[in-house]
Amino acid sequence: MIEDTMTLLSLLGRIMRYFLLRPETLFLLCISLALWSYFFHTDEVKTIVKSSRDAVKMVKGKVAEIMQNDKFGGLDVLDAEFSKTWEFKSNNVAVYSIQGRRDHMEDRFEVLTDIVNKSHPSIFGIFDGHGGEAAADFAKAHLSEALRQQLLSYDREKEKEKDEKNESSDGRSYPSILEQQILALDRDMLDKLSAVYNEAGTTCLVALLSDKELTVANVGDSRGVLCDKDGNTIALSHDHKPYQLKERKRIKKAGGFISFNGSWRVQGILAMSRSLGDYPLKNLNVVIPDPDIMTFDLDKLQPEFMILASDGLWDAFSNEEAVRFIKERLDEPHFGAKSIVLQSFYRGCPDNITVMVVKFKGAGGKAAEQ
Repeated sequence: MIEDTMTLLSLLGRIMRYFLLRPETLFLLCISLALWSYFFHTDEVKTIVKSSRDAVKMVKGKVAEIMQNDKFGGLDVLDAEFSKTWEFKSNNVAVYSIQGRRDHMEDRFEVLTDIVNKSHPSIFGIFDGHGGEAAADFAKAHLSEALRQQLLSYDREKEKEKDEKNESSDGRSYPSILEQQILALDRDMLDKLSAVYNEAGTTCLVALLSDKELTVANVGDSRGVLCDKDGNTIALSHDHKPYQLKERKRIKKAGGFISFNGSWRVQGILAMSRSLGDYPLKNLNVVIPDPDIMTFDLDKLQPEFMILASDGLWDAFSNEEAVRFIKERLDEPHFGAKSIVLQSFYRGCPDNITVMVVKFKGAGGKAAEQ
């Protein structure tokens, strides 16, 4: 009996070895299991996939419903999501600024207009800090007032020369004053912050708006755009990025390098090639504070509005798309600034977002009444 059992087990072992465990048999077994799983469980799979799709549609629909119901971009119920939400409105200019998904709010802005003498230029500034708030705070606290003093002095000298029918001999102009004050601000900032080993830095986007002329200075990657009388988009500034040929050559000549870590960075650290502050990189001369300055004839352009914003906006919108978006919302309480900031947030922007919209008069391209 025992011998018969051993013989049977031996036979089964041979069958397993020669038939069931052969590669061909195992392959066919896997195919059979896959087909069985498909035909008997496909409804469950389809149900799971359908449920996921329905959930996504529901979320999208909810966001669309909120945006549709809140015509003027209020969404006040969502403001609690942002630790710091700033807004400003004064006649022809509106600003909306949120901390967004960042741990800290490092954006700052400034609006400085002369309500007594409207012939003096208005000053608008956007400062996007990094590595802390100190640099952006310093720029906000000092640049606009220093500019105002220099511009008042310059305007008095021009009036005096006009009365005396003399031509100016000092060569000063709005662009030269802007450049001098930005470079002076950077020197003062470096002195103060390096003394306490504060490595913070900031962008600097400043616009001087007079009756017939717009002058824009830019350091870093905050950006300005303008909508002209025909609805065309005019760039008011150009970003300073490490990957640009001119910037890359300058950095290499100074002995520095750029590397890619999610974005191109100077010395593997800073995602822009020019800034104010950032004293360790300034000491290496791989990051510089020199602004690019552009001047625009308002009588020629006859602009409808301009947008000045930190790079949080431009991570989510192109220049043209931002202009179209604001153009459709100029009648809103914040001239569309609040709506476009919140839309940038919904598109997934991870950064602080600050947007300033300045409206112009409908005719002649002159600045709107302050």
